Amino acid sequence: MLLRISLIVAIIAGLAAGGLGYYEATTQIPAIAKQRDDENTAKKDALGKLATSERNLKQTKSELATTQQELSDTKGERDKAVARAEAQSKRADELNDKLAKTTAERDEAQNSLAAYKATDLTPDQIIRLNKTLKDANAQIVAINGEKAVLQRRLNRVQAKLDTIIGSNSVVELRSDLKGKIVVVDPKWDFVVLNIGDDQGALQDGEMLVSRDGRLVAKVVIRSVQKDRCIANVVPGWKLSEMVEGDDATPAHPAS
Repeated sequence: MLLRISLIVAIIAGLAAGGLGYYEATTQIPAIAKQRDDENTAKKDALGKLATSERNLKQTKSELATTQQELSDTKGERDKAVARAEAQSKRADELNDKLAKTTAERDEAQNSLAAYKATDLTPDQIIRLNKTLKDANAQIVAINGEKAVLQRRLNRVQAKLDTIIGSNSVVELRSDLKGKIVVVDPKWDFVVLNIGDDQGALQDGEMLVSRDGRLVAKVVIRSVQKDRCIANVVPGWKLSEMVEGDDATPAHPAS
């Protein structure tokens, strides 16, 4: 009896479990299937949107590349235009300079032509006068050179003559004669000055040696060369030691 009751209870429990499972299968499987379908639909929508976004992105990149290329081309054209403008401006400046120069040359030519017409001279006469003027200028230069040489010789002769005439006479030197000591020999009390015959130095001419405006000594020229001379210290006139670079000026400048 107990066994029968147990079997009945087991059968009832199995039926209940089967009914419950059937109920769950009939109610939940459609929900799961719907959820699956909804997820598939959402996935497809997402994939579609992603594909659309990728196409839009690709199109945007293409448009960006096109825009960048157009910008680069525009910049290149701008740079070329700027270079052409600068070249044209430089050319305009050059033309303005040439125009000003040409205008000045034209005005000078017109003035020369007017001056030429005012002389009533023929071209041959103008050429001869120009040659004569150049020859005269060359002769003047040569004469001035000879005059300078003769003047230096005259000064030397005059200095010797003054020495011969009397011991009290002095040799006057050019007032603008200025020199510097280049060599000093303290043992023999003589110096070498950087002035000579070309500058107007004369034998027996006396020079005052100074440094920073203070008198150092007085020397007398004993030997004159082309561009230097040798001078001895005048006894009693050596106030301090002479050094290279000391200034020398005439003790008896010509008036």
